[in-house]
Amino acid sequence: MVGADPKFQIDHRANRVISPATQRHAQPRHAHPRRWRWVAVASLFAPLSFVLVQCGKAPSADMLAANAHATAGDSFEDRFPQPRFADRFPTASESLQQVQQQVALAPAQRKVRTEPVRVASLNPTLTLPRQSEREELTTLVSMKSSAFPYFGTNPRSEAPFLNITKGDRKGHRSYGGRVYWQDETYNDSRVLVHVPETFDVRKPGVIVVFFHGNGATLERDVRDRQLVPQQISDSGVNAVLLAPQLAVNAADSSAGKFWQPGGFKRFMDESATHLARLTGDPKSAQAFANMPIVIVGYSGGFLPTAWSLDVGGATNRVRGVFLLDAVYGELDKFASWIANNRSGFFVSSYTRYTKRRDQELMSMLRDKGITVTENMDGPLRPGSVVFVQTRDGITHRSYVTQAWTEHPVKDVLVKMAASPQLTRIASAPSPANR
Repeated sequence: MVGADPKFQIDHRANRVISPATQRHAQPRHAHPRRWRWVAVASLFAPLSFVLVQCGKAPSADMLAANAHATAGDSFEDRFPQPRFADRFPTASESLQQVQQQVALAPAQRKVRTEPVRVASLNPTLTLPRQSEREELTTLVSMKSSAFPYFGTNPRSEAPFLNITKGDRKGHRSYGGRVYWQDETYNDSRVLVHVPETFDVRKPGVIVVFFHGNGATLERDVRDRQLVPQQISDSGVNAVLLAPQLAVNAADSSAGKFWQPGGFKRFMDESATHLARLTGDPKSAQAFANMPIVIVGYSGGFLPTAWSLDVGGATNRVRGVFLLDAVYGELDKFASWIANNRSGFFVSSYTRYTKRRDQELMSMLRDKGITVTENMDGPLRPGSVVFVQTRDGITHRSYVTQAWTEHPVKDVLVKMAASPQLTRIASAPSPANR
């Protein structure tokens, strides 16, 4: 048995047999125990002295390369133990090893305290900085003087507007013969209000009133599809928008309360209070009550536009009328306003669908000695009367965003602002409204 031979020794901790040759190599014959203890102690201090010497020197390129080489073999999990969305991952032109080397060579990040600082009290005389800009506002506001609900008569026939009854329901038979019910189509009193973030009530401004066409809703069509609020903001003009809901999603151009004498004025007077509240300055209601108006009528919006000009009661405040493929009738009302308000402007842009009526209106105006221009070149001036026929291929449905130009509402406002005469006129309320 090997263990019985005295020449061999057994290392029980390592579970191995030590031969005589191994014993001689492990323990030199002349080793002195005390001398070896001093050697062991000195070996502990040698690495520490080397580190102290290196602390006074900048790391060499060889040392950085060695560190990078040492980290290059780490796995992804070793380098990124808790990956987050904002961590920088390798791009298509980088290898994982390159990213790991960059992380290894990057300087250590400084820790920043993120917990909130608690303040026991505030100095009552402390003045905080005021916000330099107000956020853009687009909202729906219910107004009693909006077009609907309406329980009056149709001024053309003097018959009740709600001329159909079915049980407890009342409705209106439209010009096309279709019946629309009051509780579904003529019961929305909301108005789309838009105030650009740059609007300043202290400066000369204008209120744009937009009458939408048939088959429309304020959010789906006026705001999102026709981009009327966006066009107002993009124009850079100091303007706000009011767009009352007419017949909801229906092929009907009924004007509702705008048929009534003074109806448009009541609408504008009520809107002044709402605009003052929405802009955060209740004292500005008087400024809004005197602010000039530009009416924009699209398609079936011609009817409330015409009646607002004729019997609305705020004619002196209207500084401009812009019709978008909308001259389907009421020519006498448009011609009368143009002839009697030479300080404002009138623009009608049309397709082949309304071409005959627009040409008829042009003839009526020329017979009155009023100059008519048939292009949109140059700025708009007081008394400008412009008719623009758009090319074939422009559709009626997209006309509010694409007529003779893209975003025609914006273009008209820009051309209006380019005229110093209109700017001065628009900045001062007329005597009748002071």
